[in-house]
Amino acid sequence: MVTNGIQHLTVLFDLNGVQRIINPTLIWDDDSAMLVDGGFPGQAPGILAAIENTGIPLTRLHTIVVTHLDWDHIGGLAEIVAAAPVVDVAAHELEKPFIQGDEIFVKSTQRTASGTAPAFTVPDFARTRVTKQVGDGDVLEVSGGVDIIHTPGHTLGHICLYHRQSRTLISGDALNVVEGKLAGPNPLHTHDLNQATDSLNKLAKYDIRTVICYHGGVFTGDPNHRIAELARGGQ
Repeated sequence: MVTNGIQHLTVLFDLNGVQRIINPTLIWDDDSAMLVDGGFPGQAPGILAAIENTGIPLTRLHTIVVTHLDWDHIGGLAEIVAAAPVVDVAAHELEKPFIQGDEIFVKSTQRTASGTAPAFTVPDFARTRVTKQVGDGDVLEVSGGVDIIHTPGHTLGHICLYHRQSRTLISGDALNVVEGKLAGPNPLHTHDLNQATDSLNKLAKYDIRTVICYHGGVFTGDPNHRIAELARGGQ
């Protein structure tokens, strides 16, 4: 999908013998480019190749925005920063210490009966510093303007982004596409499902024509109506 300086990147990879896909997003104008999310550890080469396949040179990549702290969104950041002239890595202030590795965030769904230990082990990987904090209502001045929407629940500082020119929502993990249908946050990986569902109400004021989901890809079937259903607890 290419429109108004935005494209989702289809990046294939193998995880424990199973082929999977993630969908980071590239946004650009004549002066700069911005990547949203950075993949699993080891995925940087695939993401960089996908960027180059759009025809946008890596020399234009100045910003990476991170929707949230999960390792499948931040694992490749350090390699991407090393390979491109990235000036800023941006994220919500509540995500910053976890992205940088200063603290460890354990989701409620990952706790054992004792309430302390993660249910799975994330391998060590190189971290990078968050150099710019973004919050609810901020506008990033690239490609006609990109709105930051704080949508807590999946994690505390989870954000979505809205690309004004194409009326595209980049949902991070607040939404997913499952078998062609727009779905809400995955309960198995969401810190506070009630809060994550309630956060979907914040999207009602945006005229959304397209949703890019990190997991599942692109949805175009009347997103506003479907998101309203999900916010009411629909399936």
